[in-house]
Amino acid sequence: MSAMKKAVLMQGNEACVEGAIAAGMRFYAGYPITPSTEIAESCAVRLPQVGGKFVQMEDELASMAAVLGASVTGVKAMTATSGPGFSLKQENLGYGCLAEIPCVVVDVQRSGPSTGLPTSPAQGDYMQARWGTHGDHPVIALSPASVQETYRLIIRAFNLSEKYRTPVIFLMDEIVGHMREGVVLPGADELIINKRHISYHDGANKQCYHVPEGQYVPAMKPFGQGERYNITGLAHDESGFPTGSNAVAGALYTRLMEKIDHNLDDIIRVEEYMLEDADTAVVCFGGTTRAVMSAVEEARAGGMKVGMFRPITVWPFPEARLKARLHTLKRVLVVEHNYGQMLLEVQRVAAEKLPVAFLGRYDGTVITPSDILAKLREMEG
Repeated sequence: MSAMKKAVLMQGNEACVEGAIAAGMRFYAGYPITPSTEIAESCAVRLPQVGGKFVQMEDELASMAAVLGASVTGVKAMTATSGPGFSLKQENLGYGCLAEIPCVVVDVQRSGPSTGLPTSPAQGDYMQARWGTHGDHPVIALSPASVQETYRLIIRAFNLSEKYRTPVIFLMDEIVGHMREGVVLPGADELIINKRHISYHDGANKQCYHVPEGQYVPAMKPFGQGERYNITGLAHDESGFPTGSNAVAGALYTRLMEKIDHNLDDIIRVEEYMLEDADTAVVCFGGTTRAVMSAVEEARAGGMKVGMFRPITVWPFPEARLKARLHTLKRVLVVEHNYGQMLLEVQRVAAEKLPVAFLGRYDGTVITPSDILAKLREMEG
């Protein structure tokens, strides 16, 4: 093993922090909430060691505001929470989308609604990750399936946030957040870290949201480093000041959506497992993945042609990748720890072409490989 690498026993929440620090995160504001509390605890210890700042805020609304404020000064910033806190962050999350402020928001999902089952596994925030804040807005959301992947994927979350100048949601769940396993931390020379695209504009009328023709993402000026400009949650023109023009507002909203929609190939990642000759695809994400992979292997051992399709980028939903597989399939099974949320996206893409079945659980217990295998046998009839 390279001397640059390090093998450790690590919890998913701890891997989230270590990966974020490797990505350059130097500011964290949050409020402890199960099952994400270890992220705040680890940040409180680790950030001072690397010259960063940890702030425990009075609530989740303030946490999100503090993260946005830190980011516009040029600091990579993150906050973490769980279901009830994620709900409280939504207003300022929308502000970050419209003002184009990069940051990472970690949601370690737990059983709900309300305070629900605080220490139990769930994946019930999937739709909230896309539609939680009001209005049409761009969304990138990633979901890790292991502790090892958590480390690398949180780095990708920061890279995407900086590249597309938008908040990125890191949609973990209690299963992955509290899992401990051996991981190999890569050496610094193996990591790709995106730096923020910075520009300066002199003069009183700074075009801080100017985007050259054919591009979608404005360069971001570090507020307070010799630059002063306007940031608002209102529809704004290129100077950053509110606009009353419907044409200007419409062009702004279109650009915000197109900076994601026109870069799907760069943003979207999926994992396909044993799908080459499969006639049945099991669709899953996050902490459900291991049970699905085990069930796929057992099904294969029993002569069934089953494979797994796992969105790693859960928003935007990888519909083109799923559509490309449909012509070889006879049926699809969606497995998730909720009442059927990603199911709706799979049905939208696939239901007119082949049967889509569902296996969900939302009582605070986990879906097992035997549960999935039984459902697969039932589908084959």
